[in-house]
Amino acid sequence: MKTWSSQGDPLNADDEMRPVSTASIGSTGVQERLNELVKLFKGRTERHKDRLVDPDASEEDSPTTSPSKAPPPPVPPPPPGGEKKDDTTAAKEEDEEAIQFELLGYPVKIPKLPPIPDWLQAILDYRFPSSIDPFTDLIYVVWLFFVVAAWNWNVWLIPVRWAFPYQTPENIHLWLLADYTCDFIYVADILIFQPRLQFVRGGDIVCDKKDMREHYMTTERFKMDVISLFPMEVFYFFTGVNSLLRFPRLLKYMVFFEFNDRMEAVMKKAYIYRVIRTSMYLLYSLHINACLFYWGSDYEGLGSTKWVYNGEGNAYIRCYYFAVKTLITIGGLPDPTTVFEICFQLINYFVGVFAFSIMIGQMRDVVGAATAGENYYRACMDSTVKYMNSYSIPRDVQNRIKTWYDYTWKSQGMLDEQELLVQLPAKMRQDMAVDVNYSIVSKVALFQGCDRQMVFDMLTRLKSVVYLPGDFVCKKGEIGREMYIIKQGEVQVVGGPDLQTVFVTIRAGSVFGEISLLAGGGGNRRTANVKAHGFANLFILDKNDLAEILVHYPESQKLLRKKAKKMLTKDKKPDEAEARKEAAEVIPPRPDTPKLFKAALKVTEQAGIEGTFAKLKQVYRPAESSSEAPPTVSPVPPPSPTHRRLPAPQSAALEDGDESVAETADSSVIIRMTPREKGEEILTVEVVVAEEEAEEAMEDEKAEG
Repeated sequence: MKTWSSQGDPLNADDEMRPVSTASIGSTGVQERLNELVKLFKGRTERHKDRLVDPDASEEDSPTTSPSKAPPPPVPPPPPGGEKKDDTTAAKEEDEEAIQFELLGYPVKIPKLPPIPDWLQAILDYRFPSSIDPFTDLIYVVWLFFVVAAWNWNVWLIPVRWAFPYQTPENIHLWLLADYTCDFIYVADILIFQPRLQFVRGGDIVCDKKDMREHYMTTERFKMDVISLFPMEVFYFFTGVNSLLRFPRLLKYMVFFEFNDRMEAVMKKAYIYRVIRTSMYLLYSLHINACLFYWGSDYEGLGSTKWVYNGEGNAYIRCYYFAVKTLITIGGLPDPTTVFEICFQLINYFVGVFAFSIMIGQMRDVVGAATAGENYYRACMDSTVKYMNSYSIPRDVQNRIKTWYDYTWKSQGMLDEQELLVQLPAKMRQDMAVDVNYSIVSKVALFQGCDRQMVFDMLTRLKSVVYLPGDFVCKKGEIGREMYIIKQGEVQVVGGPDLQTVFVTIRAGSVFGEISLLAGGGGNRRTANVKAHGFANLFILDKNDLAEILVHYPESQKLLRKKAKKMLTKDKKPDEAEARKEAAEVIPPRPDTPKLFKAALKVTEQAGIEGTFAKLKQVYRPAESSSEAPPTVSPVPPPSPTHRRLPAPQSAALEDGDESVAETADSSVIIRMTPREKGEEILTVEVVVAEEEAEEAMEDEKAEG
């Protein structure tokens, strides 16, 4: 195969060369296609680089996908492209929508099934858990409902099928189907659910399959579950289908009490389920008595006496009516005539008295537990009203207190939340406080940036208080020991002579009173009057509680101190201006320095006033200092200042009561220190100024006067 020196098309080469083969044409087409793909990849890489540099570039500017080019033409001429391509695409779509296979050498096509709905796909994808938490898993509670339904089937219908003639050869298959369905639920509970229940051993939650299975097999419940499935139905071959042979199914009673506990834990108002359960106890006792009465009537003979059931009407309803009148001791029943009837009736009376009294007591306990909170509220209300009446409290105050009791009970369902949480551990109280109140406290700007755990600890110290419309939360000038966070409602900052002018309205999620809480020393007085606009529910944080918390969080303490300093500085500016104004009214302001004295100071500065004061300090010393360290006398006196009026020796100290005088060399400044009574002294400075400066100063003073 000859190599081409140029990169031209081999088909256009010299005619003298050998004919080009099919393989050569194919390789050339592949090479061209590879070159095109390389260019496309390079362009795609450049576009991605541009997008990385500028992520906000619009997607509309991105180039569209390049159209696919036809493959290089093969040596045989291609058939007409359009129709062939359409037919091929349609065939591929049909192949995708249908399932093809061969059956006995013949092709078979089965249409593709429609897509499965999402809910059905979720059920198919569900995998049964390897372990189940019996206290929090809702699936286990649902399963207990089915197990309890199977148990109730046996509890309620075994006596009915034994006493009443409701089980007949025509419907025996329906009864057996229901019985074996309940047995299947029993077996599934023993084999699938109970061996997967988690348990606690030594404080640890055990989730191992083997340990859970072994633990279940060692419990009393496993033994009762196995006995409840004892196959006494084998005696059907001898006695026929007798429902009493299914009596062991009633031994699975533990699941009923477990279901009661789980329902009370799941329901928001558990007392409703307790009332229903107690009512079912009473109905079941009447149900058993009705079955026994029909069995006794059948034993004596239906309609044989006036006391027994006469066989007319619905047997179960009439016997149930007799049971209600007997157990509740309503009376009005026919007198028994035979010994069996008398004994049966006596037993009914005794059982009815005890059973009915027990049911009444249980119902009272259930209702009492359901209304315990309301009874406590009523007791507190009555005690408060009695106290107010005994001390002749004004009627308007009594009405406000009653309104507070009523609104607090209706809004919170309790009078004091702390009484409810006091029995819980500190960690659980904190968790409940975080879930209830963190969303409100987290919005307070004062605590933003503080330690998150510090905020959690603070939530447990908050106390909820309800204020009535018009109640003053705090008044100006009071000692502030609390900070307030508005949970619900609004408060207003008021002022004016009658405290009716509203300056600002503060709504839920805001905080006020933080200045008194964070200030130290004498800055803990209230600076405004705040009253409730309507019913307002506020959180109160005590100053001592916050101080106890901040001991453990020094960083948060520093942050709050900075914020408090900013607040105090901002709030003290108008107070200081007002204090200055009041002081100006009592003590007149000090007048400005006269211009004459300013001129004297200027001349003194030029003449060397610094040396004058230094000399005066050296001369005027107490006697004590002179005795301790005698002054050194220079042989050459200084040029300035010189003492002319009191030429006393420099080594001698001045006595108390003597007058000291010093002046400059040119006598332009004379300083005189004159003693007065009680240790006071007067400093006098005499300045001899130039005539021009003196005249200007006098003219200025006259102009000002």
